[in-house]
Amino acid sequence: MKSLTTLGFMLALLLPATAIAAATPTDPQIAHIAYTAGEIDISVGKLAITKAKSPAVRAFAEEMVRDHAAVNEQALALVRKLGVTPEDNSTSQGLVKAAIAERAKLAGLSGVAFDRAYVANEIAYHGAVNGALSDVLIPNANNGELKSLLQTGLKLFSEHQAHAEHLAGQIK
Repeated sequence: MKSLTTLGFMLALLLPATAIAAATPTDPQIAHIAYTAGEIDISVGKLAITKAKSPAVRAFAEEMVRDHAAVNEQALALVRKLGVTPEDNSTSQGLVKAAIAERAKLAGLSGVAFDRAYVANEIAYHGAVNGALSDVLIPNANNGELKSLLQTGLKLFSEHQAHAEHLAGQIK
């Protein structure tokens, strides 16, 4: 059984709990949560680009930065088109708080230890985000275009998770 990193564990706890507490997250809250999750992975990916020992891990981090930035650009274009202002919420705030702690932990590592921790975090993070997308965010999105963007993101992020799981087996 793979252990969850701090950030992945926090995500796994925060998203379903917030959905239950808030009953149904609104589209502006969903947009903020999704965008925040993307920004977190971009930030950690940029750190990995500078710290990863393995060229394969570095290439994966570059992919994370590129793909999450592209999805976030699409999300920003959509909220502008719809005239929606993403709404900060306790889930987004919890994600940021957990990300700060996880990034600090990763920043203190180097070499193979960093590579392993980064990839393990990506597996847990994408697993939690994908679960939140499929179980909470997509079912509760009211706007069809937002729902479609989230579904596209889920497909891409599921591929990210599979890539990270494959990469984990290659790190020596």
